[in-house]
Amino acid sequence: MTKSETIVLVAEDEESFIDALTLGLAKEGMRVLIARDGREAIDVWKESSPDVILLDLMLPKLSGIDVCKEIRTQSQVPIIMVTARGSEVDTVVGLEVGADDYVVKPFSMRELTARIRAVLRRSPNGEGEAKPPTGGKAEMLRIGAITLDTARHELRVSDKPVPLPLKEFELLELLMSNPNRVMTRDMIVDRVWGPFHTSDTKTLDVHVKRLRSKIEPDPARPTYITTVRGLGYRFESRPATQ
Repeated sequence: MTKSETIVLVAEDEESFIDALTLGLAKEGMRVLIARDGREAIDVWKESSPDVILLDLMLPKLSGIDVCKEIRTQSQVPIIMVTARGSEVDTVVGLEVGADDYVVKPFSMRELTARIRAVLRRSPNGEGEAKPPTGGKAEMLRIGAITLDTARHELRVSDKPVPLPLKEFELLELLMSNPNRVMTRDMIVDRVWGPFHTSDTKTLDVHVKRLRSKIEPDPARPTYITTVRGLGYRFESRPATQ
């Protein structure tokens, strides 16, 4: 294994998909590790420290949702959830427990490798340099009780560390880098997920909900990330007191 080789943990129990993914990802220069059930996925993740996890939603012994929850208690490794259902509920649940992205079966190898490379680029330990969502990038962003250290990929709220998955971190960085500016939903999706991302803005709304639960004194009455009806979101530089 070379130093630059990307390690992908594929948690999947369908042999046809395992064979296709192993062959296809190997052609892209990636090393593939296989876990055929949820418990094995956690064990392999702990043993191998993969660069990215491709996690099927429906796994034996332990579901993909439960696997994602467990990993997120200890790591922010990029996770792409895979679902054969394609339902909105599955997608939302996967994102809410900390997945960075999702794909729906059947998918093309081209789409999958693009998603993998996208989450890796945004990872502080991933391949290539993470591109800032705005033209300039301050290493330390401070607004109210929130401090975002972009160089160290750390968030502190009232001086307490708060772990964030990659997409949530990039979303918060974009909003805090543009205080008091209305960011439309389409603009945010384009900056954070990329112009060719196929999901709708419900993905964004789920991530905003998760962010609010971590940074707002009262998530039901947000004062930092406010909604601009019909347009998008705005990060307030002077949040109102509760």
